[in-house]
Amino acid sequence: MSNTPEFSRRIPLSRLGSGLEETITATEQEREALARRFGIPAIHHLECRFLLTPEDKKHILAEGRLSARVTQLCVITAEKFDDVLAETFVLRFIPESEMPEDEFDIDSIDLEGPDEVPHDGRGVDIGEAAAEQLALMLDPYPRKPGVGLENAVDVTPAEGEEGVGHSDDLPESDRRPNPFAALATLKNGDKKE
Repeated sequence: MSNTPEFSRRIPLSRLGSGLEETITATEQEREALARRFGIPAIHHLECRFLLTPEDKKHILAEGRLSARVTQLCVITAEKFDDVLAETFVLRFIPESEMPEDEFDIDSIDLEGPDEVPHDGRGVDIGEAAAEQLALMLDPYPRKPGVGLENAVDVTPAEGEEGVGHSDDLPESDRRPNPFAALATLKNGDKKE
């Protein structure tokens, strides 16, 4: 299996100069692969414009504007629906050696600064950076426009069924023990000693 990302667009650091503007667009095959990766039905369009500005020889500031058109599944009705996404973002590419190890101090994270993305010292992958931004933009609980919770499946008992299936309706011998009653018995037993 290849480690190359589905939507890879590497820019050599030597090409940056004092700054570089680059617009990238995902191909049909790349969009299909990304849709599989993100678990959504389809990505119809994905484009991102980057302005890359070297801060020094190792750190590159990336300002981006991403636009996408995707198909998602509504979590309430399970229907497919199209959604248009557009967002600006700022990243900082830093050398892999400067990335925190698996364990890091949460207090040392700059919550106001841009997210940091590693690079290998030879180039930056703005395609993978755009893919990661798209993943962050996708709603984890997408709802089709106009669909509210009133469209959700009703799991409450219908009128007249309130008592059906409750343990109170079962003979004493068939009822499951109440775990809290068992705890209360243990606790009360400790007090008696």
